[in-house]
Amino acid sequence: MDKDYKKYVDEISPKPKYLKNYILAFIVGGIICVIGEVINDLYMKFLQLDKMASAGATSITLIFIGAFLTGLGVYDLIGKRAGAGSIIPITGFANSIVSPAMEYKREGYVLGVGANLFKIAGPVLVYGIGSSILCGFVYYIVTLIK
Repeated sequence: MDKDYKKYVDEISPKPKYLKNYILAFIVGGIICVIGEVINDLYMKFLQLDKMASAGATSITLIFIGAFLTGLGVYDLIGKRAGAGSIIPITGFANSIVSPAMEYKREGYVLGVGANLFKIAGPVLVYGIGSSILCGFVYYIVTLIK
């Protein structure tokens, strides 16, 4: 019975269009990266920022744009079409922070937005920061041994 049901489900389930999804993810992710490069170049040219300062300002700007578009409901529409192309860049990180906060804003700023702000991105931050500390510690020990 299980095999028949699985076969039936496989027959009626829509088949994903992998090639189309890959191409859309590549194009949208590329467009986001090109926008980031343009912003970076503008910061370096017009504000006379060095590479490090320009990179930081560009990251902050892209995070703001991703959060702003999420607040307007536009980033979710982009994500439905682009998939990983919109999730992988830093704008996807902004979206993962803002989306849960927007969902619970009716419950108030402290218990709604504040409590749910890092629901999705929190584990990423914890493990990212923790692993960077661990890698830094290992690097420090290795350089002491040399």
